[in-house]
Amino acid sequence: AAKSSERLAESGREGGKLRPRLFTVEDAALYLGRTKKGVQHLIAAGKLPTVKSDRRVFLDRKDLDEWIERGKIQ
Repeated sequence: AAKSSERLAESGREGGKLRPRLFTVEDAALYLGRTKKGVQHLIAAGKLPTVKSDRRVFLDRKDLDEWIERGKIQ
């Protein structure tokens, strides 16, 4: 069985607070340590997929984490 902290992290909860899975472009920029314009360039270049709802654009935290992992140099 998974530890309770692992289950909380998997469910999007950590420390009793709900962690959003979808970020706005601004929040994604903060998460990645980039500017809003920098994240918009990554989106336009097809390097970051988006989730669109109505006229709003979101980025999935899992995609941001995968982008980070792909950029790591061994």
